[in-house]
Amino acid sequence: MEKHTKRVRLVRQKRAWRVRKKLRGNAECPRLSVNKSLKHLQVQLIDDETGVTLVGSATYSKQFKGTEHNAKGKDAAKALGEFIGKAAKAKNIEEVIFDRGRYKYHGVIAALAEGARAAGLKF
Repeated sequence: MEKHTKRVRLVRQKRAWRVRKKLRGNAECPRLSVNKSLKHLQVQLIDDETGVTLVGSATYSKQFKGTEHNAKGKDAAKALGEFIGKAAKAKNIEEVIFDRGRYKYHGVIAALAEGARAAGLKF
């Protein structure tokens, strides 16, 4: 059993590396990185040249506490995408590189991307 979980972890890590090796963000066009857990979504805008997170948010952060967007779902993902888009616009960021990580562009990941596009981000 332990050998199987190590193998699964390695396969997931390789998949993320395969996607991420083609993506590099900078200050003008940062990388929009998405992480998905069993209950929540996390999003960050990352400048890879300096290794700095410019903007970050999650469904468990204080702006979503006590709302219907406090858990993982398509509605919450769309709201999170709109929030990160507005935060990026406040920092004069208009274009990003979308990094889906090891996740398929489907369901909540696609809804998050739609929300970010609706807020004015280009990718």
